[in-house]
Amino acid sequence: MEPEVLYRIALSRIKGMNKSLAQHIHETVESLELFFSLPENQLRELTGISGRMLQDDIRREAMQKARQEMEFLQKGNITPLYFTDPAYPTRLTECVDAPPLLYYRGTADLNAAKVVSVVGTRRATEYGRSFCEALVRDLAIGFPQLIIVSGLAYGIDICAHRAALKQGLDTVAVLAHGLDHIYPASHRNTAIEMVSHGGLLTEYPGYHPMHPAFFVARNRIVAGLADAVVIVESREKGGALITAGIAESYHRDVFALPGDIHRETSAGCNQLIRRNRAALITSADDLVEAMCWKAPRREAVQRSFFPDLTDEEQTLVDYLKERGEGQINRMTVELDRPLSQLLSVLVELEFKGVVKALPGGVYKL
Repeated sequence: MEPEVLYRIALSRIKGMNKSLAQHIHETVESLELFFSLPENQLRELTGISGRMLQDDIRREAMQKARQEMEFLQKGNITPLYFTDPAYPTRLTECVDAPPLLYYRGTADLNAAKVVSVVGTRRATEYGRSFCEALVRDLAIGFPQLIIVSGLAYGIDICAHRAALKQGLDTVAVLAHGLDHIYPASHRNTAIEMVSHGGLLTEYPGYHPMHPAFFVARNRIVAGLADAVVIVESREKGGALITAGIAESYHRDVFALPGDIHRETSAGCNQLIRRNRAALITSADDLVEAMCWKAPRREAVQRSFFPDLTDEEQTLVDYLKERGEGQINRMTVELDRPLSQLLSVLVELEFKGVVKALPGGVYKL
């Protein structure tokens, strides 16, 4: 790596440093090499910055940490992305508190034309998971170059990542720790797959101690990376609502999935919608329409997603498309089909991955 990279890493290791401060330093000091060599009093005159971050011992310590980090990056095939680099997420540069440097391991273009962040509760219900999978599936049909961003956490986050991988979309996880390990460890295999079908992104260096505050801080990156943020399920308080608030402050489009008013995991989303802080979303179509994205014709989408259907299977698919879901007993009446025949067709559609069986004899696409 170039010597300049060492100084960039060192600058990012100074406590309290953000993109705006780093940019100011670039504008007032001739070079980063000079920033780390000039006496403290001279730097204060040049930059007008007060506080401890310009102290000689602080800058020396930052340089020492940067040298250690350089070794880790080279061994781990990790790319440092400085805010002036072309590969640094352009959307994030619009955010005043964006980190000056990110650590990235992956293949996805973080400046892809369309990026959607999908977040939600760690205690996701079948309702939330089903919607998340359908949302990602339908977005993938219309926009195969779209990137799904989330946080690799339990619940909706990991559901979004895995749904993207299943549909062939790149997916990026924003981590609240360094790239020396994966948290939670149970998601390690998914993370490994994402390295070659998306990526892992963090502002934290390797071997940096984890802290609960980091999980809150990373939400601003999840929000800032995207064109739109979708909250699938959330309680009245939680990380997903924090992400929604940050996204709103960044002037990102925010969407929330409505839910049962008696369901705790839908309380946060219902609140966002009620207070006009998020648009109601029931399908990918809602997001596509609100974002004014040019979507493919519906007929073409259905042919590509449901290949080689028999007439009986197509009849059932059309029925479920129109109603959203179907209960087996009601379908026997409305479709005038014997129960055994319907079950046979539904089982075949399950094998093809077209329908999903839910409790109570309910089926959905």
